[in-house]
Amino acid sequence: MILFMLRCSKDHEFEAWFHDGEAYAVQHKAGEISCPLCGDTAVEKAVMAPRLGRSREVTPAAAIAQMRAALVEMRRQIETHCDYVGPRFAEEARRIHYGEADPRGIYGEATDAESRELADEGVKFGQIPWIPPTDS
Repeated sequence: MILFMLRCSKDHEFEAWFHDGEAYAVQHKAGEISCPLCGDTAVEKAVMAPRLGRSREVTPAAAIAQMRAALVEMRRQIETHCDYVGPRFAEEARRIHYGEADPRGIYGEATDAESRELADEGVKFGQIPWIPPTDS
């Protein structure tokens, strides 16, 4: 695994993990990498020294803990930088997609049917595992 610091055309910086450099290249070429703050797909690597994660040196428990920590941090970033729209997610995502609302990062809930409809309409969105920030 390799961690890259990325930057979108609006100068938002964020980190992303990839299986290897080639996996990044394939996803980048396909336009599958987007800024978690604004959704921009004009993303490039920022200058940094990449950190490599070698699975041989990490115990399964440590790998799970690292993944959980990354998901907790992703949740923190989303909650800090995006608007919560709750069950109105599909409606608000459409409004943004069709230019009826200002573009911005949003998060909320959508049913499986709403998610399929959004994808069919070409609305770009992502689904992430939403885990509690603490074990308590």
